[in-house]
Amino acid sequence: MQTAKNVLRIDASMRREGSVTRRLTDRVLDRLAGSETTLVTRDLAYGMPLVDEGWIVANFADDAERTEAQRQTLAISDALVAELKAADTVVIGLPIYNFGVPAALKAWVDQVTRARVTFRYTDTGPVGLLEGKRAVLVIASGGVGADSPVDFATPYMRHLLGFIGITDVTVIAADRHMMRADAETAAEQAIREIAA
Repeated sequence: MQTAKNVLRIDASMRREGSVTRRLTDRVLDRLAGSETTLVTRDLAYGMPLVDEGWIVANFADDAERTEAQRQTLAISDALVAELKAADTVVIGLPIYNFGVPAALKAWVDQVTRARVTFRYTDTGPVGLLEGKRAVLVIASGGVGADSPVDFATPYMRHLLGFIGITDVTVIAADRHMMRADAETAAEQAIREIAA
């Protein structure tokens, strides 16, 4: 994997200390980032606003007809979308919470998945507008196996990223961490392989 020029790092773990995904994401970035890399970090542990009725009304209003209040309502979403658009590589530290994604990551997904902005509808179905990017999902779980029948996080994020046009997705998994002594070792090997 060649050195990335513009990287967006998204930390979805609510743990700032002792987080497996944060530790492994650091290692992925050590491999991907060079001296010329621009890194933007979005730490979802600081919170992410939920989509509400005002957001939906503002989002579906024609851009030219949005009020100033509606523009302010979408300001965070616009900033998050701009971060995605600027990145050539997106690295997401994804702990599996209760078989799915953390609530803050779902809130981030809702903020960036916008018709006419990150995807569009066509006669043949939706088309993602963020093509030409790659993503690395750094997954950790206590007992859920990555891509197992009870893992609703990994396939969801793969589908969501593809929906907005990011189809080059690599998964690094330290799964079943509470059950496997070698969970991080296996993830470290996968990190070495993507960097080769």
